[in-house]
Amino acid sequence: MKRAMRKFLASATFLASAGAATFFAGATAHADQPRPWQTGFQAPATDMMRQIEWFGNYTLWFIVPITILVLVLLGICILRFRASANPVPSKTSHNTLIEVIWTVGPVVILLFLAIPSFQLLTAQYTPPEEAKLTVKATANQWNWDYEYQTDSTLSFNSALLQEGDRAAAGKQDHQIYPRLLAVDNELVVPVNTMTRVLITATDVIHSFAMPAFGIKMDAIPGRTNETWFKAEKEGLYYGQCSQLCGKDHAFMPIAIRVVSDAQFNTWLAAAKTSLPAANKALMAEVDGANKVAAAGN
Repeated sequence: MKRAMRKFLASATFLASAGAATFFAGATAHADQPRPWQTGFQAPATDMMRQIEWFGNYTLWFIVPITILVLVLLGICILRFRASANPVPSKTSHNTLIEVIWTVGPVVILLFLAIPSFQLLTAQYTPPEEAKLTVKATANQWNWDYEYQTDSTLSFNSALLQEGDRAAAGKQDHQIYPRLLAVDNELVVPVNTMTRVLITATDVIHSFAMPAFGIKMDAIPGRTNETWFKAEKEGLYYGQCSQLCGKDHAFMPIAIRVVSDAQFNTWLAAAKTSLPAANKALMAEVDGANKVAAAGN
C-alpha cells in the first residue's frame, strides 16, 4: 500500500510539474490577454506595469479598512440611534476630539496615497533612457496605421481579423489569436528595447491602451501625444481602443508582438519588401518554437 501511494504521489508530482511547465512555457510564449471572468490586472510585461500593480495593491491597504470602518459606524448609528432605542435624539453640535480626528486622519491618509501616486505619475512621463525605436500610431475609425520611423520608413494598417480570413492568415488557433482581439498585422517590436510611440488620430478621439505594458494614451486629431514602453517578455500582447469612438469602438483591437532582436531585424528587412510574407515567416518561427517548448522538447 505504501509503495502504491508513493508511486501515485510521484506520478501526481510529475504531472503537476509537466502541467506547470507547459503552462508557463505557453504563458511566456503567448504573453497575456484578457481572460473570462478576470478580476485582476494582466500579468505585467514591463517595469512600469509592475509599479502600477504595486500601487493598486498598496491602495487596498487603505481602501479596505476605511470601507469596513464606515460600515461599522453606519451599523452603530442604525442600531444605537434608531427611534425605538433613542426616542430623544442628541442635540450635540460640537466635539473637538472627533473634529480633530476626522480632519487629521484623512490628511495623513491622503499623504500616504499622494506621495507614491505622484512618484508613479512622474515615472510614467519620464523614460529612463533614450528610445531606440520610434513608432507612430494613427487611429482611424476603426483601425490603426503604424509607421516605423527608421532609416527607410515602413508603414501598414492593422485592423480586426475577420473570421473568414483566419485560414489565409494562418491564425486559426483561437488561444493565440482570440476572437475580436486578433488583427491582420501586428505591431512588431524587439524585446528589452525602449520604444517610443507617437499617437494621433484622423477623425475622432481614440485611445491607445496596452494593459500588460501599463500604457494608455489618447489619440486626438490634430495633436501628437507620446508614450513609451520597454517590454521584458517575448510574446503576443493584446489591448484595445479605450475611448468611445463610434459604432465599431468594440472592434478596434491593438496587438503587439514582442520578439528577439534578431527576429525583429529579419522581419523589418523583409516587411519593407512584402509585409504578408514577413509576417508569415515570423509567425512560423515563433509559433513553431512555442509548440516545441510546450511539448517539452
